[in-house]
Amino acid sequence: MNELKEERQRLIIQWVNEEKRVSVAKLATTFSVTPETIRRDLTELEEQERLTRVHGGAVLYTKLEEEQIFLRKLDMNRAEKEQIAIVATSRIKDGDTIAIDVGTTTVHIADFIQNVQNLTVVTNSLAAADRFNQAIEEKRMTGKVIMLGGLTNPAQSSVSGAMTLEWLNHMHVDQAFISCGGIVADTIYDYDLEESLVSAKMMAISKKNILLTDSSKIGVPSYFSFGQASQFAEVISDQSCPKEWQEWYKQWTITKRGRVEC
Repeated sequence: MNELKEERQRLIIQWVNEEKRVSVAKLATTFSVTPETIRRDLTELEEQERLTRVHGGAVLYTKLEEEQIFLRKLDMNRAEKEQIAIVATSRIKDGDTIAIDVGTTTVHIADFIQNVQNLTVVTNSLAAADRFNQAIEEKRMTGKVIMLGGLTNPAQSSVSGAMTLEWLNHMHVDQAFISCGGIVADTIYDYDLEESLVSAKMMAISKKNILLTDSSKIGVPSYFSFGQASQFAEVISDQSCPKEWQEWYKQWTITKRGRVEC
């Protein structure tokens, strides 16, 4: 078994060196193993500094730089985030104008959108904008993507700042899908001040706010508070609402494997 793994990993490195980039899906098919097995291989090889993991695969090894932070965070609690995004996508209707903030959960909404017509997406996430454009190209939706102006943050694949807030001042949206860095009792937190200001502004211009949070954020405060329970119509999470958080109880939706559990 170890010999098979060693040979597979040797071939993965050879492939990376030749192609510069490999995908988990293609490797899994080539070696007739599960994507989880390939992800473990890539993790081991990255620890050996033989390649660098990125979203969906791996590239030639480079020292970890700040701009890779967002891509690495995408793989943390990935399955849970995708299930949350599936339920969030079901809230989107034809003709909606929606705001998508920067986050490794909200970015997955575009991956699961299907058969939505005339959708307008407003976002400060470069990654989300790219994925919604891909959804349009693949004819999973029709509409347009409005990429907000501002200062770029390569580490978060985002834009923010005074220009971003000014653009949002002139907009109104039907729904805002908001991520967070942490949630404690009735307060929402994030790690980045500039991005938290953009999220707060999106909430202010939206008719309905929906918070997307996986279990790793629950009960964890971070640096900046930007929202309260009363500002959200719904919370979609893979974990049930803590019993002592009475402010959230009626808004909370639990999802397991893409289905609403309660």
